Amino acid sequence: MPEPRTWQLTACSAVLGLALAAGAVATAGPWDSGQRKAERARAAATAPTGGAHHAPAGPPAAPSRPAPAPSAAGVLRALGAPDATRPGDLAATLVPLLADPGLGPLRTASVVDLTTGKQLYGEGATTPMTPASTIKIATSAAALSALGPDHRIPTTVAASPDGRTLTLVGGGDPTLDHARLKALATDTARALKGRGVASVRLTYDTSLYQGPTRHPIGPNDNLAPVSPLMLDEGRLDRSDSGPAPRTADPAGDTATAFAELLAKAGTTVQGAPAPGRAPQEAKAAPLARTYSAPLSALVERTLTHSDNDLAEALARQTALARKQPASFTGAGKAVRTELTTLGLPTAGARFADGSGLSRDNRLSAALLTGLLTRAADPARPALRPVLTGLPVGGFSGTLKGRFDSGPALSGAGLVRAKTGTLTGVNTLAGTVVTADGRLLAFAFLAGRTPSPYTAQPALDRLSAALASQG
Repeated sequence: MPEPRTWQLTACSAVLGLALAAGAVATAGPWDSGQRKAERARAAATAPTGGAHHAPAGPPAAPSRPAPAPSAAGVLRALGAPDATRPGDLAATLVPLLADPGLGPLRTASVVDLTTGKQLYGEGATTPMTPASTIKIATSAAALSALGPDHRIPTTVAASPDGRTLTLVGGGDPTLDHARLKALATDTARALKGRGVASVRLTYDTSLYQGPTRHPIGPNDNLAPVSPLMLDEGRLDRSDSGPAPRTADPAGDTATAFAELLAKAGTTVQGAPAPGRAPQEAKAAPLARTYSAPLSALVERTLTHSDNDLAEALARQTALARKQPASFTGAGKAVRTELTTLGLPTAGARFADGSGLSRDNRLSAALLTGLLTRAADPARPALRPVLTGLPVGGFSGTLKGRFDSGPALSGAGLVRAKTGTLTGVNTLAGTVVTADGRLLAFAFLAGRTPSPYTAQPALDRLSAALASQG
């Protein structure tokens, strides 16, 4: 017989699918140096992706987009779901929990019914706070809105007219791995052989990005230098998530690895790879290329594992789509513009980076629940990966080791949420299925917290309390 938590996860998946298809919605972590030791094991998951199947390397057929079932609202009514969770009862439940000393003196909250778009509870909901890694919800939604869920990021090889100078051109894909780089080298060597070329010199082009490559927090195991050309996110230990030693030169290391793979494929590379720029006409007609997984899969990976490198890449892809410089500043402007396009209030919001590592970021609880509401809107299926990528309490990603004891246990399998942790900052934003079958969005942000060991359980109890409503 299945364990109780398995039943909870199954119930969560079923109700989530129904609730997301209900009628149209009304208008409505990141780590710094030396921090988040408590979550390192939680962030290091065994698989690099979320719950959905993510396609292997190469450009397979584009995935179909989700289509909401128009009859789902009737199904929910048939299950006996009431018209709404009562705000008075909700306040009586949440106010004492929000007073937990573990949350520190600064805390804000927003709870919204995703079926109706109605705010059920708010405390300082429009007050901008440091969001930590929950800003990845905004980064992901902006990228999906600007580019669509089927967009793939290319890494290409451009060749001079005589084929004797190659340029490895970074397109901004931090998920490029050894298997895909090897396939790219094999394809390149084959194309060169067809041209009768056996020896080349190799350069590499990182001109797609502008501005500083180092995040203002400086060298850190949670983020490689931000480059449009990198192999395995610049990780030196072959891990696929969580903190790891990082290379100081992602692009140079990637080009060196590519040169070695070219040699193994039968093409001689003269000298060491050097920085360079491919002519525009050569970029337009590359000799070979490889593609990332679809943006929908990249968003799920970003959210499930709180992937900082991928979040910064998504922010820069949004900048490129909106004709902004692909830099920290340009990406921030583009994300804000995209959220405004989605009809969300961005007054007081600040996007200093895409990952949430910066303490200069500002988001409100209301903006976070607004983003989740947009992602649940049946009229916006392109945003759905924002919801499907959220970790499941007690089961996956950065929530795998949480919701495992005490009052929070009732939220296991029913809470899906993005975590956020910096020293003195703890946040949680996501969705929860209530006892009466409603799907709610919530955001809880706490500042000047005394310790993650007290703040995180307090946040878990808040979201688990929502699961018991009705």
